[in-house]
Amino acid sequence: MPPKKQKIDQFFESKEKKSEKKVQEQNNDNKIIEEEYKPVPEGIVPFDDFYNGLFSWQKSLKNQEANLKNIYEFIRKEYQIKTCYPPFEKIFNAFQLTPINKIKVVIVGQDPYINQNEAMGLCFSVPRSQSKIPPSLKNIYKLLSTDIQGFQIPKHGDLTKWAQQGVFLLNTVLTVEAGKSNSHKDCGWIKFTDQVIEVINKQCNGIVFLLWGLPAQKKAKGVDRQKHYILETVHPSPLSASNGFFTSNHFSKCNQYLIQNGKQPIDWTLD
Repeated sequence: MPPKKQKIDQFFESKEKKSEKKVQEQNNDNKIIEEEYKPVPEGIVPFDDFYNGLFSWQKSLKNQEANLKNIYEFIRKEYQIKTCYPPFEKIFNAFQLTPINKIKVVIVGQDPYINQNEAMGLCFSVPRSQSKIPPSLKNIYKLLSTDIQGFQIPKHGDLTKWAQQGVFLLNTVLTVEAGKSNSHKDCGWIKFTDQVIEVINKQCNGIVFLLWGLPAQKKAKGVDRQKHYILETVHPSPLSASNGFFTSNHFSKCNQYLIQNGKQPIDWTLD
């Protein structure tokens, strides 16, 4: 039996409904964006506010809520009696600046910087107000200056512009006590960030992973290499950068892959 013909007025009605639906979806997207980018309260906040700092990641990381409660109880006490970094409201900065559905690139770091006015919740990045650029970031800039045409080495180390374009700057551990590297590595962060990478691996497609050094490579060892693009080299630290980092051309390779897969390349320049 042939399908029932659709009347012309029904056709236009369905098109109008589809158009209305599209507008509604766009409005919903805009509403989500507005909700995502509302200011994060400063200082130590109740757990619900802390957890809400994950913004668009919250649903995908729902199975980490209990773990995050344990982490929260630990770091809340640490931040109350000790100097810790980054500022409490910046702990989930990477998640706030790079929604899960906007990720193009993942860079895996280790511990936050342990000195004052350096850690800002984005691996390798320091606030624009910090006049001293850390050695590893200097070497990242050195590679960029030879790998990306027109890149000028900036006078600051703020990588927020990258994060806003879809470069997820993830540290393995998200907090640290001042002057004490790895001081918070056993509080649950490693389990949490393992799950973050697993979520990206499963829910996203065609992501470029820039893995510098063995810890980063081990962290992402479960990433599907058929589904994502993995680039590996030594860490940009002055201790190892001369052993292959400066000739890796990771940034141009990253952009070539993005273009080949129909995505907008990253503008690596920093004003």
